[in-house]
Amino acid sequence: MKNTMKLHRVKQNLTQDDVAQRLGVSRQTINSIENNKYFPSLELGLKLARIFNCKVDELFSLD
Repeated sequence: MKNTMKLHRVKQNLTQDDVAQRLGVSRQTINSIENNKYFPSLELGLKLARIFNCKVDELFSLD
């Protein structure tokens, strides 16, 4: 699975720590997701889409 999370995060001028705090997870979790080392749960994916104001399939793809 690929993701465009870093692109969305940078576009909104957010740090990994900013996103982590909004989600209640660690910065390392955000880093792992961005580097495709951890695949988030559906709940976390939905929350990320809400933060970035986009659809889940704009953040994650099966490519």
